[in-house]
Amino acid sequence: MKRYYHAVRRPVRRPRADNYLLLTLLSFALSVSLTRLFLELTGYPQLGSGTLHIAHMLWGGLLLFIAALLPLIFANRWVYWVGAVLAGVGVGVFIDEVGKFITQSNDYFYPPAAPIIYAFFVICVLVYLQLNRPPSRHARAELYAALEMMEDVLDHDLDARERADLEERLRYVVVQKDQPELARLAEELLDYVKDEQIYIAPPPPDYLKRLEAKLIAFEGRYFDRARFRAVLALGLGALGLVSLVNTIGLMASNLEPGPPGLAFAFVIQAVKNPSYAYVLWFFMLQVVQGLFGLLLTAGAVLLVTGRERQGIRSSYFALLVYLTMVNLLMFYYYQFSTIISAIIQFVLLLAVLYYRQRFLS
Repeated sequence: MKRYYHAVRRPVRRPRADNYLLLTLLSFALSVSLTRLFLELTGYPQLGSGTLHIAHMLWGGLLLFIAALLPLIFANRWVYWVGAVLAGVGVGVFIDEVGKFITQSNDYFYPPAAPIIYAFFVICVLVYLQLNRPPSRHARAELYAALEMMEDVLDHDLDARERADLEERLRYVVVQKDQPELARLAEELLDYVKDEQIYIAPPPPDYLKRLEAKLIAFEGRYFDRARFRAVLALGLGALGLVSLVNTIGLMASNLEPGPPGLAFAFVIQAVKNPSYAYVLWFFMLQVVQGLFGLLLTAGAVLLVTGRERQGIRSSYFALLVYLTMVNLLMFYYYQFSTIISAIIQFVLLLAVLYYRQRFLS
């Protein structure tokens, strides 16, 4: 009996959960970026006077509270979209002030704050990638999804495509004879959904699908395999060369006044003296940047010379490590100016994945 009770209470993924989380991630990234940009442009103004200071972390907490309340109060599906946006904006505005709450001096500009925010975002992205995988099908999950889609019937918002999807889910449950009570419920719902008296809404204008169709047509006309490969190699090569130039520039310069080659001597000194750890890690960042810049450059060369699989593999590995590990140090030393570099790396990673899926699968 306990075993059956545990099986029934097992969590079921909500339909469109990956879309909700993606919206939260985009709102999170935009809120942090725009908050920092706004504060930088306005000279970091403060709301309050005298001893009163209303930090924007409080507004983030308020938005998070509203995002938590909405699905508890309302049953409409639009609540999840609104809650996803409010949650993303709220957590972005909230975590932007993490530096104040991990330091005794309430230091908003505490250098590790930026990599902490970035690491939290990367963890959320990894969760999204897990959710983006197709879920395993079973009767309970399909019936959960079907019951949620019945909301469209109540709101007269069920179109023909959604009706076909709903019928397919219910048919799947009907044929699962190991759970007859669920199969019976699904069969009753299927008979109701197939009733001709149900209002079928006209298909909504899907602007995203139209935009997607236009982009696919543009790609098919102007971006064949050779052009796509050339543009991708150009982007990878440019990013790789910038990283290499930065590293070579550091190696050729001195970290302190003195004879050439003092950079390596300073690293040895930093290993012995912990007070030089800040400079040591900066030096290691430049070395790692150079190594992965070399990998990106090699990937671009391999693409140009026709060894596509090796080039895509090298570029994918370099970009993945860049985004998940190297950028943590970059955010520490360069703070939020690293956002632009991270966006470029992310766009290139998407391009690499798309190229592999379209031409090498």
